[in-house]
Amino acid sequence: MMAQSEDSAQSKLVQFLGEDSNTPKPHQPTQNPFPNRKPIKYMLIGSAKAVTSTIHYLQVVGYAGVGEWSPLIPTDKPDEVMSILIRQILMQ
Repeated sequence: MMAQSEDSAQSKLVQFLGEDSNTPKPHQPTQNPFPNRKPIKYMLIGSAKAVTSTIHYLQVVGYAGVGEWSPLIPTDKPDEVMSILIRQILMQ
């Protein structure tokens, strides 16, 4: 049962990050609409309460809205979850 849970968590993470070669990719434009921007991924890992609390704090300080984070994804450790935020940052 634990191995199945680990596979499920890993599968959800791969789907969210888009690194699964079997997943169909949406049509990519030939030109990047934001050529000076690159994606960066933030990950919060901890208890559900700690991750949720941090997400809410980051909204209060104006860094990222609650809806910008992925749903809580279980990790392979008991009582541990993660959430991911992807931002496009300006590169000079």
